[in-house]
Amino acid sequence: MRRKILLVDGSAELRSEFRTWFPEYSFTEAGCAGEALRTLDRPNDFDLVIMDVQMPGMDGVTALERIKSSAHPRRVLIMTGYSSKETAIKALTARADGYVEKPFDIRTMRAAIERQLLSAAGADSPGELDMESKVEHVKRFVEANCFGRVSLNDAAAAVFLSPKYLSRLFHERTGMKFEDFKLRARMVRARKLLRSTSLSVKQVSARLGYSNAESFIRQFEKIVRTTPSCYRKSRRCR
Repeated sequence: MRRKILLVDGSAELRSEFRTWFPEYSFTEAGCAGEALRTLDRPNDFDLVIMDVQMPGMDGVTALERIKSSAHPRRVLIMTGYSSKETAIKALTARADGYVEKPFDIRTMRAAIERQLLSAAGADSPGELDMESKVEHVKRFVEANCFGRVSLNDAAAAVFLSPKYLSRLFHERTGMKFEDFKLRARMVRARKLLRSTSLSVKQVSARLGYSNAESFIRQFEKIVRTTPSCYRKSRRCR
């Protein structure tokens, strides 16, 4: 089940890009703080609110204060292109759970979202996990992001380790290289898509981040020992 995020930003283009960058999450959009507050007033089960500071009408810090003082406060990740020490202090004073500066790279935002969702689930923050738990978190992180957009650097940032150290640790604890685990996770997702959707093999390969279907077919055959088309036919015959 995809985690649910309320995304609050005045830019429709940025809101659309979030859906492309992070397809593993379910986003509800709001174009201003007032719309966001009305959405939160209705029955909902959002795991996280991501909100810009500068928006039409009410600013994000004011909205943050209202969310945190409500009967059902939510975790809020603040983002702003108007970075300054004063803005950061205001957001943190208003009890923001995290702060990301614009422009941000996808890896930084993904790691910030992961940290908030892990905390929302009542677990320790990734930085406080023991090594065994960090490896398990990385495995879940890869499985949730196996669309070809997650890298060793992304996973390392999510658990506050260097990529080199995580690579060695992951191999020691799982007996697999990070890229091999990532490939197997993608093939698990591929099998699910082939069984449960009418997407063509080419569409499945694109969904999983492959630039061409031939590469996907070769890797699928290597792991599953049959072609995607044959796999789909064999599942339908059962």
